[in-house]
Amino acid sequence: MKILVLGAGAIGGYFGGRLAAAGVDVTFLVREKRREQLERDGLRIESLVGDMALPVKTIAASALRPVYDVALLTCKAYDLDSAMDAIAPAMSTTSCVLPLLNGMAHYTHLDERFDRHRVLGGTCMINATLRADGLIQHSARMQRLVFGERDRSATARTQAFANALQRTTLDWDLSQDINQELWEKVVMLATLASVTSLFRANVREIMASPGGQAAMERALDANVAIATQEGRAPREAAVTFSHSNLTDPAGTWNASMLRDMEVGNQVEADHIVGWMLERAREHRVDDAMLGLAYTHLKAYEARRAAARLPTGPA
Repeated sequence: MKILVLGAGAIGGYFGGRLAAAGVDVTFLVREKRREQLERDGLRIESLVGDMALPVKTIAASALRPVYDVALLTCKAYDLDSAMDAIAPAMSTTSCVLPLLNGMAHYTHLDERFDRHRVLGGTCMINATLRADGLIQHSARMQRLVFGERDRSATARTQAFANALQRTTLDWDLSQDINQELWEKVVMLATLASVTSLFRANVREIMASPGGQAAMERALDANVAIATQEGRAPREAAVTFSHSNLTDPAGTWNASMLRDMEVGNQVEADHIVGWMLERAREHRVDDAMLGLAYTHLKAYEARRAAARLPTGPA
């Protein structure tokens, strides 16, 4: 199996790197600066489950050919259009896309561009960050990837990707109902993103604050209710897992959305929190936490945009 990974950032670099380290045929489509970094230093990962540094194959957009079986899409939601343009030349009639983006709003756009039958369902659970020096810092032991056909069929292409993952040390699952997995992930993510971004704190700090646990539980209950109204009630084990992690008094984790805010980066406000807020209001579910978080995120976006506008002559 030939795998193309768009970018070599925190998500694509980590999962693509673990696959490459296991001897799977992986190529990273990267911009020139990142390509120079990888050629000079190799792909470097610092992780509780094992550090690694290895040379990897890279390719420039101009050299792409339609020879790949799977294109692993790990961009931010606001870069989706350019990401689809980037991988299009690599897509043959038998190629498929495996998106590992946050949320679910991107599937509509991917289906329109590449046709639904060529878009797998996928999600991942990991806390990783790309540092300025090119090192991928994996700061928790979780490194899970879940994927499958969205029509619940068993196919040769998903089995081939499963065989590739079998060679790695990653935690993974070929799901028989990836849509259920996607909803359970977005329930947890929307809760974590909305609450940690709203309070600008990690789980431990929120739990130590007056009303913190009640706020987190209110947000989680609302997101569970949204999924239930959408016909995808989270399974008991998924709710228990989410509650345990989201209310852990020792939890040092937060959402990547908060980490982006803290360094002044663009955020996926509409793709995750805004998308769930629309459904909360449609189903008349408690929207207080989602609504406050969305206002906070949009105010951040407005201030960020204003700070980048030219001031003009005095």
